[in-house]
Amino acid sequence: MLLHLVRHAHAVPETENAQRPLSERGRAEVAVLARFFSGKAIFQPTQVWHSPLTRSRETAEDLVRRLGLDVALVETPGLLPEDEPQAFAERLQIYPHNRGDLAVVGHEPHLGALASLLVRGKASAGLFVFKKGAVLTLESSEGTHKKNGLTRWRTRWLITPELLAEKT
Repeated sequence: MLLHLVRHAHAVPETENAQRPLSERGRAEVAVLARFFSGKAIFQPTQVWHSPLTRSRETAEDLVRRLGLDVALVETPGLLPEDEPQAFAERLQIYPHNRGDLAVVGHEPHLGALASLLVRGKASAGLFVFKKGAVLTLESSEGTHKKNGLTRWRTRWLITPELLAEKT
């Protein structure tokens, strides 16, 4: 099973709109990701989970729409910026891996701590830092972490909209 951890794309400042929807730049970031993923078998989740915040939901919706994916979009608790990654990692433990790949759209610093917990077995700051619109794909392994019993995940790849942007 692949787990795609996606940080929401760029949002407008809170002073402009308290709901913080995606900005034009953010929509462009999602478009760049969608163009890259289009026609490739590297991003084909069967579900997309997102935080309840507008910028996360809009990133998930826009990406799914642009890719023409027929998948469930699920507002999921435990994905807010300051949420504890351990609780979300435990939720992944019970997610049936035979249901296909999963994409999770969330926020920093939660996603970085979650990725560290899944790969290293402990949530630490700085190991994984997600730029806006970045996608980190992890692959589940057969092993578990000795200290916490969680499934051990391996890094497959990391991509950011800046890496894919066309140079003019």
